[in-house]
Amino acid sequence: MNKNKLFGTLLIPLAMVTTIQQGFAYTPQSLYDEVWKLINARFVNDDKNGQDWRIWRHRFDTQIKDEADANVAIETMLASLNDRYTRFLDKDEFAEEGRSIKATLFGIGIQIGLREDKLVVIAPIDETPADKAGLKANDEILEIDGKNTKGISVKDAADLIRGEKGTKVRLLIKREEKVAKYYDIMRDEIKLKSVSLNNPFDMAVPKNIGYVKLSTFLSSNAAQEVQNALKEQGEKSGYILDLRSNPGGLLSNAIRIADFFLEQGSIVSTVDRDGYKEVRYSSPSALTTKPLVVLINGGSASASEILSGALKDNQRAVLIGERSFGKGLVQEINQLPGGSGVNVTTQRYLTPNDTDINKKGIEPDIMIELTEEDAKAKKDTQLLRAISVVSEMIQGKTVKDIINQQILAKAQIQSLTTNPVGKLNESVTLPNQQAEKSTAQ
Repeated sequence: MNKNKLFGTLLIPLAMVTTIQQGFAYTPQSLYDEVWKLINARFVNDDKNGQDWRIWRHRFDTQIKDEADANVAIETMLASLNDRYTRFLDKDEFAEEGRSIKATLFGIGIQIGLREDKLVVIAPIDETPADKAGLKANDEILEIDGKNTKGISVKDAADLIRGEKGTKVRLLIKREEKVAKYYDIMRDEIKLKSVSLNNPFDMAVPKNIGYVKLSTFLSSNAAQEVQNALKEQGEKSGYILDLRSNPGGLLSNAIRIADFFLEQGSIVSTVDRDGYKEVRYSSPSALTTKPLVVLINGGSASASEILSGALKDNQRAVLIGERSFGKGLVQEINQLPGGSGVNVTTQRYLTPNDTDINKKGIEPDIMIELTEEDAKAKKDTQLLRAISVVSEMIQGKTVKDIINQQILAKAQIQSLTTNPVGKLNESVTLPNQQAEKSTAQ
């Protein structure tokens, strides 16, 4: 069985897939059995969610009459694992994964997932109908074309949102504490571009600072696009890498892009169910060693977290923005006889400091929320802070200097909060550091 590793949400396919045993004759029962064997051999948790996996081997022997029965039986079996990322893909879904390899999809350009049993937007893809309509990361989808999403699976939601180019889908969106609002969005062909040199609000960036927005790791060309973007901008004094609302993609892209900026140290570790740990290291050379700031937010997931975690733990970059999504699991996509497929969670990954970020996310070094009011005013406070920090680093401050500034500023604010009348707690000091004049974000 050939398989490929992927990171990220699973509504939009994320990995190149190879085929198995072409021409292999199969029956609906053997299709079910093939999936059972895959889970038995590869699923990340050996206890299979605290159950004896053998009970599923022949559970539906008398009930599987055709392929539709096999599909339902497989989905039922996989649901017992209580892992949203291990799922069956029917022929149409698997064909859509094949189209994603060419970086072309059909729909509205949205990544969705389940969070606390609620259907939410992980991230809209840049310059797609969903993005242009104003959908944002963490938006809750209450209805799809009038159908309530309570209890819906990601697969069923995806089926409802998909459709032919030129047709509309109506979504009822709940954002934070605001009143729910309907969005009518026209479906279109989604061409996935990994890299843009334009920031979301077209704000001016100093000429000596390079800016690269990486919106997806899906394309096998993503790393090459980043490399081209760095070269295209010419020699800069510092760089900003924008990973905001980037939902993930290929592990290989995350490792290669991290290697562009690292000269030493590990990038990521993967751990399987037997506890076997594989560490990926950077090469001894980098494309650039200039100061670097990385922007993240709640829509930065999986491969984005691999990259930002590697740069953070190696103290290569300062992270600015909001806590990332928190997906620390690895899937393999397996093609099954007859054209369907199954995604299986096989590993968890750790950042270089052996941090498991699953369901936790990565905390930025400088926390700044981009409010809806800021967005309406087209004021990117996160990017503004990134420009300021890169400028400080160009003047000689290190990543450690910037982080220590934040620690000291927070300590001063805490001291003022607990002792508003008295002086700052003078015991809170860091060698050769000065507090920032501005308020810590």
